[in-house]
Parts: sequence; C-alpha cells; structure tokens
Amino acid sequence: MSGPPNEVLVFSKRFNEFSYGPNHPLKVERLQLTMDLIAACGLMPSSTEPWVEATPAEEQDLLRVHSEEYINVLKDANGGEGPLMGWRYGLGSGDNPVFPGVYDWSLLVTGATVECGRQVLRGGPRIAFNIAGGLHHAMRSRASGFCYLNDPAVGIARMVDEGLRVVYLDVDVHHGDGVEAAFYGTDRVLTISLHQHGWTIFPGTGFPDEMGEGPGTGYAVNVPLAPGTDDDLYHWVFMEVVPPLVHAFRPDVLVTQLGTDALTADALGRLNLSIAGFGRLMAEIKSWNLRWVALGGGGYRPINVARAWTTAWAVMRGLELPDELPPTFVKEHPLEVGRNTALSDPPVKITGTAAGQARDLANLVVARIKERIFPIVGA
Repeated sequence: MSGPPNEVLVFSKRFNEFSYGPNHPLKVERLQLTMDLIAACGLMPSSTEPWVEATPAEEQDLLRVHSEEYINVLKDANGGEGPLMGWRYGLGSGDNPVFPGVYDWSLLVTGATVECGRQVLRGGPRIAFNIAGGLHHAMRSRASGFCYLNDPAVGIARMVDEGLRVVYLDVDVHHGDGVEAAFYGTDRVLTISLHQHGWTIFPGTGFPDEMGEGPGTGYAVNVPLAPGTDDDLYHWVFMEVVPPLVHAFRPDVLVTQLGTDALTADALGRLNLSIAGFGRLMAEIKSWNLRWVALGGGGYRPINVARAWTTAWAVMRGLELPDELPPTFVKEHPLEVGRNTALSDPPVKITGTAAGQARDLANLVVARIKERIFPIVGA
C-alpha cells in the first residue's frame, strides 16, 4: 500500500464563483481550465481526493501583513459596491475592481496558501501547489495589480513567526513588489524576483539596487530583464543568480510565485519564455529538494496558463507529459485550445540588436548582484 502523496494540490470549486468582470484581463476561469488539464493528463494525486480543500484564511493571519483599517475597508467592499474613499486603498480602479465577494475571494485564495504551508510543514507532502495564489502586489493598506490580499506574504509571515527561514522566488513578468516590501527589513526572508525591466512594465520597480534595508540589506534580490528575453538568456541569468543564493541561504522552506505571464505572447508581458523553458526552470527548482510551497500568479492567455502550470505540476510529481494535449481536453475546451493542440509552443529566439541589448543588460545585472549581494548572503 502506498503512503500519502509527496505532492498535493490545494484548491476549491468555490474559486469558480468569483469574477473580476468580463473585460478584466485576469480570468478566474483559467484555474478550472488548469485543473481540467491536470485531470485529463492523469496527474491528480488521487481519484477519490484529488486535492486538499481550501478554506478561508483567518483574520489574525491577515494582520501579520495588512493593516486592520484596510481589512475593514475590504470587508465593506464585499457586497460589490465601492466603499467611501475606497480609492485611497486602491479599490475601484480598472486594475482592482470592486466585485461581489471580493473579500471572500481574497480570503479563500489566502487560506489556500496558508494551507499549503501547513501541508509541507507538518511532515507529510514535500510540495504543495495553490494555483490560485501568488497575488504578490497587494500592499499593507492598498490593493494593487489585481491583488487585494498578499497571500504569499501572509503565508511567509506565519512561517517566519514560527522561526523558519524562507526563500521567496518570483518568476512572474511583473516585479514581486508587495512581498518584497513586506520583508524588506529582515534577513529571515530572501526575496528573489526575476521580471521584465521596470522601465517597461508595471509596477515600475525592481531594480538591482533595491536590495533591502537595515538587517534586510542584501536579502532583496531584483533581476530585471529586457523585453524579448528568450529561454537561453533567461536560463543563463537564473542559473548564475538563483541557485547560488538559495543554497547559501539554506532555507527551511521555498515559496515560489509561478506567474506564466513571462511566456511568449502573453497579453501583458513582453518576455519570450517558452513552456518548455518554464518546465526547465521547474526541474531545476525541484532538484533542490526543499520543502516547496508553489503558488500561481499572473498569466493572461488562459490556455497557456493551463499548459504551463500543468507542466509545472508534472515536474513536481516527477512525471512525463505527452507532446499533445489530451483529446478529451481538446474536445471539452475547443474555444480555448483553438488549432494548436500541442502542449508547448516552439521557442522564440531573440536576434539582432535586441539580442545584444538584452545580453548586455543581463550581464550588468548579474555582475551587480554578484558584487553587492553574494558577499552578504555568502554565495
């Protein structure tokens, strides 16, 4: 008889009850699409208990990261009407609409991330994946970038309060500014964000010299990349910077934000990571053999979100996937799949002047990090 799984999904069908609105780029439907593809590929840990059910976070956990004032304002917005002066808290903008259940949605996502932490720390699974999580832009008292509660920061704060050392690794196309801000002054959390350069994309931050303050100096690592950065360059930068820092820091837990908006042809990003390249990063992370809380994040082409997170989940489980999407999935989701039934798209290679500029920036960023941060962390 086999024991409990080493990898678990934390999910809830209740996620499907919420929507940012028909014209908003963040489509909650991508979550169910991903779960459908995982199931079609035969990757569910169990047919009887395919996932651990997510439950809402408790307010005491939110208060580790967010102000009581902001939480109360977000509660007031739960009915779908913007509270008085909600704009002061980032609510009601095009990015952060006030929709029915906005607080309930945020509690459930955050609760799923907290549950991932419980799973990997209780001596059972080594890896727990919350595809709904990774809402990394929310600040202490402000919604930002489609994010109302910062579930990664809440989950990490619980771990820090338990005396654990945590690496937070963010590969979303956007800088993981909210998580960085939450731990900018501590050396208990090493935040590493690889993202499109802040001069070219929201939130306009995440430069190499943003490296923490006080006891946290050297423990915030930012790796901005030029638009167009492809698989080979991305992987080179990643290997030069990330494994040496992670191994030197010796974390008790790894938390990753696996936004898929760094993939080619994402609706908001301009990097050129392929799904195969994304999977290559997942394999490197898996090889570290750390307790791993994996979270979703950005991604604005739903079918690519499903492809990439299914690929990541297969890597986490140590299983191979076929080159083609399962026929049952294609038949069930013809509009989302379209004509391309491959699991991955061919890599896009950056060439010419753009390639040289991207390489020059990457060299400068890597050199800067090695010069200023490696000695502090001990890499």
